[in-house]
This record gives sequence, structure tokens and C-alpha cells, in this order.
Amino acid sequence: MSKVKRAADVAKLIKDGAVIAVNSSSGLCCPDAMLAAIGEQYRTHGAPKNVTMIHPIAAGDMFGTKGVDHLAQPGLISTIIGGSYPSGPSGAEPPVIRQMIARNEVAAYNVPSGIIFDLLREGAAKRPGVMTQVGVDTFVDPDQEGCAMNDAAREKPIVRRIAFEGEDWLYFRALRPDVALIRASTADERGNLTFENEGAYLGAMELALAAHNNGGMVIAQVKRVAQSGTLKPHDVRVPGILVDYVVEAPEQLQTTATPYDPAISGEIFRPLDSFDLPPFDIAKVMARRVACELQSGWAVNIGFGICATVPRVLLEEGRHGDVTWVIEQGAVGGVPLLDFKFGCSSNAEAFVASPHQFTYFQAGGFDVSLLSFLQIDRNGSVNVSKLSARPHVTAGSGGFVDITSRARRIIFTGYFNAGAKLSVTDGKVSIDREGKVAKIVDQLEQVSFSGRRAVEQGQQVMYVTERCVMKLTPDGLMVTEIAPGIDLQTQILDQAETTLLVSPDVRPMDAALFRPDGRMPSLKPERQVAA
Repeated sequence: MSKVKRAADVAKLIKDGAVIAVNSSSGLCCPDAMLAAIGEQYRTHGAPKNVTMIHPIAAGDMFGTKGVDHLAQPGLISTIIGGSYPSGPSGAEPPVIRQMIARNEVAAYNVPSGIIFDLLREGAAKRPGVMTQVGVDTFVDPDQEGCAMNDAAREKPIVRRIAFEGEDWLYFRALRPDVALIRASTADERGNLTFENEGAYLGAMELALAAHNNGGMVIAQVKRVAQSGTLKPHDVRVPGILVDYVVEAPEQLQTTATPYDPAISGEIFRPLDSFDLPPFDIAKVMARRVACELQSGWAVNIGFGICATVPRVLLEEGRHGDVTWVIEQGAVGGVPLLDFKFGCSSNAEAFVASPHQFTYFQAGGFDVSLLSFLQIDRNGSVNVSKLSARPHVTAGSGGFVDITSRARRIIFTGYFNAGAKLSVTDGKVSIDREGKVAKIVDQLEQVSFSGRRAVEQGQQVMYVTERCVMKLTPDGLMVTEIAPGIDLQTQILDQAETTLLVSPDVRPMDAALFRPDGRMPSLKPERQVAA
């Protein structure tokens, strides 16, 4: 019997008070047609109401895929647990779900993406919950904010700090969804799912198991339906025994603002000279400086912002393939993409399910992570997840806390302050207009990464800005390199809101980085593996 149904008919089956888990990363794998059907069902019939939404990574974006905003109606959502949330330009109207959170109309939590996947896995196995050190001494910790984004959430704590065998741990109860919304490329009539046109699997299998094993239903949105028995078993990523309903949506986008790019799904490999290279500017200078820290043979995690252009720097230098890029959505290798296609890679070597990728991250299995920052304090702690004046500018923590919790090396990259007008001329940095908002501060708006804990764990942490390079030391944040053309006192120390240490061996940054035709220093040689 075929499991293929109309989206509107399936939406009627979701009950009031349901717990709904969604597999998505912005527009990537987003079951947008099914979310739209649920929103329309509520708009016309007043049901389902008071549901709890679970989003390991954001569902939807501000660029054409509404995602969770289809459900952002008074009375539909009572609680939302998200690793990240739709985000976009500061001047744009915030997503409706963000407005509802700000008005305290839903209880909202920002839980690290990897922890949410862990909680779904434990729920699938009917285990009680997750005990983790991911997030200790950050906003995740109940000693700080306990993941709560508003007062409604603070009234219903979801995490406890407990002592176990002489160490502090965070404990979350397992998540047991009533409904899992997942998306694939093809389903057969029995509900077997393949992902041949997708840029990631994310956590499709984990969400399906969590709902199915707890008596819930699994709804799969797909681009096309095939005859039963025609899909190759090795291609099936979620078996039909876990899928209750299939909804066909031929117009589903591959990812944000992208109908289809076969290189994203690994069906073709793009020529390397087809990738755009970054223009020479101060951002490229910073990306070059970050690249100088990489060693041949490393596995390198990469995040959003300036650091996302580092792969293009290596490409330009003829060093593509010297390191292997790993991103939280699951791609391994290839060239991580930018802008609307962020979270995808072209020419990937492999696609790993996000929950497995996060296990790799949480244990520090990779060599270095390249990430951005909003604020840094004197102890080297970082805020990347909260900006109260413009909340939708940041997506929240996403996988940031999972990635940084035990990373052996971290390089944060960003501008020293906000609003400065900068240029690079004659191999020197010129500050044509000074910024008005300090980013090196005495106290963070939110602690996404704990410098104190990093020191305790022996993590190596560097901060690359357009003016200087800093390192985390047991005594605090220390300036170790200064960009040519920058004055240490007036343009670094005086522009920070907190005291910075200065290395007795402080030196100039490599002058070649600041010239368009300057060659970047070679990558450090491949590490030696003991026999």
C-alpha cells in the first residue's frame, strides 16, 4: 500500500500538544512544504495548537525558505528548542519566530546542536537523558543562563548541573518526539528514502528513530516518488519501516535560494578554477594569516564569517587538498561554500550524518577549528551567539559550543571593533575612520566559549584581527603580533574596553600578507606520526 499522501491530509493528523522534531539546516533539507501545510491547517482549523518544536539546526532562513516561520502563529507553538534560528541582515525585518520569542509568546531555548542530536538519540533508545560537559561554564550552564532565551523559558529549566565522579556535568532529559519531519530526494511507495540530490543527511535517521520508537509518526517530504523495489539498498539512508507518510514536493529547493547544484550533492565535481576567489582587502589579509597556522594533513573545522574564505585562500595558492575541511552539516573535504550555500560543500569526499560529525567534534577528534566572534573578553572568552540589539543577526550557538568544548586548537577571526572604515595600501593597514563599538570588552553579553575552561584544558587559542594577533594565556589575552601601519597604544590598547597584555616578544605580522601580490608563507609541514 502506498504511503504517499497530500501534505494537507497529513497535517490534519498532528495532534494538539505534539512534540515535533524537524531535520533541516536553514534551507538545506528543509521540509518547507510540509511546514507550510501545518501552518495552513492551524490558520484555517485552529489545530494543532500548543506544540513543541525541536530544531537541531535552524529550519528556514530569511531568503525565501520560511521554515519554522510558517508555524509562527499565536497559539500554535508553545515551546521551541533550537540549536540555531533563522538569521540575516540587521536591517531586515526579523523572522516572525524571533519576534514571538522577544515578546515572550513562546518558551525558547538555544541548545547546542550536537546536544540536541544526542538527546534525540537517547530518546530513541529509551534512555533517560544526556550527561555532558559540552557547555560547562557557558550560557548552556544553569549557573549562567541554562539555554533559556526568554523569561518564559527561564520558568521551565531544561538542564541541571550535577557532580559525577568528582567532575561537574550538565544533564538534559532525553527528547521523545511525537512527529519527525524529514526530507529526502526520492521515496519509493513503501517509504524508503534516498538522498542523491541533497547536500547533507543531517540527522534524518536519528529523528526518524526517535519518533518511531516512541510511538510517533515520521513524515518524509521528497522531490519525487519511485516504484517500490526500484531503489538500490545501499542508497537508502532511511528505511521505509520507519516512515509513515510521504509527501511529494517537486519544487523543493536543494538549499537556501538554490534550486539544484549537482556539485553540492556530489554528483559532479566542479573544476577548481570555477570557484570565485576573494578580492584583496582586509578580510582576505586576515584569512591569509589564519591559513599560515594550518599544517598539511590536518582535518580543519570551519565556521561562518571571514574564516569561511580560508579554503579559497588555499585554492588561490595552489594548496587545495593540503588540509581536509569538516563542517557540522556533515560534508568532509571538498570546498566549503559561502553565502546562501553555506553549510554545503562542492566536491566533497564524503557525507557524514550530523550526529556522527558532532560526536567527532565533541571529543576533539579534529586538528583545529576556524571560527568567528562577536565579542572577546580579557580572559579570552567569546560571545558568538547573542546580540540583544539585533538578535536575528546571529543564528545562535548552532554547533559552536560542541565544536569548541574540547578542540585542541581554535583560531577566532574578526574585526577588532565594529564600524571602522579600513583599507590596505602600500602593505600597511589604514584606519580611515575609527569604529564606535568595542568588541574586546570587559564583560560579554553571553559566554559561548569559556577562556578560563580552555586554559584549564590546555587548549591552544588564537585570535586574528585586522590590527593584531592575540593568544590566550593563563594570565589573559595577550597581543603577540601587530599589523604594519597600526599603532599599538592608540589603535589597539586604547580601542579595547579591557586591559590587554602585550608579549615581550611582540612582532610585526608578515608584511607579505598585506600585499596583493605577496605570497603566503607555506603551510607548516605534515605532522609526523609516531611509529
